[in-house]
Amino acid sequence: MKTDNPLANGQLLFMQLIMQNHQIAMMAMGKLKNPVTNKIDRNLDYAKVSIDTLDMLAVKTKGNLSDYEEKHLTEVLKELKLNYVEEINKDKASSEDKSKESNDTNLKEENKENGEDKKE
Repeated sequence: MKTDNPLANGQLLFMQLIMQNHQIAMMAMGKLKNPVTNKIDRNLDYAKVSIDTLDMLAVKTKGNLSDYEEKHLTEVLKELKLNYVEEINKDKASSEDKSKESNDTNLKEENKENGEDKKE
C-alpha cells in the first residue's frame, strides 16, 4: 500500500517492522505456527533477539514517534515480554519436574539397594 506522502510511507514501514518482529518472536516462542514449515517451532534465543530489537527501536525512536506508533510499540513489547517470561517459567518448571523425578528414581534405587543389602 504505497502513498505519495513520504511520512505515511515511513509510518507504514515502521508498523510493518514492528509486526514482523512481533510475529517472529511469537513463532520463536511456539505461540504461532511457522507458515513455511507448518509446524510449531520453539527457540527462545531467537525470540529474545526479536524482543531486544524492538526494545532498541523503542529507545532509538523515543520522541520521534506518533502517539499511535509509540502506543502500538509499547503494547507489542509488553505482550512479547509477558509471553517470553511465561515460556521461560515453563522451561524452569519442566526442568524442576525432571529433576524431582530423577531424584525420586535415585532414592527408590538407593532404598532398593539398601533393602537388598539387609536381606543378605
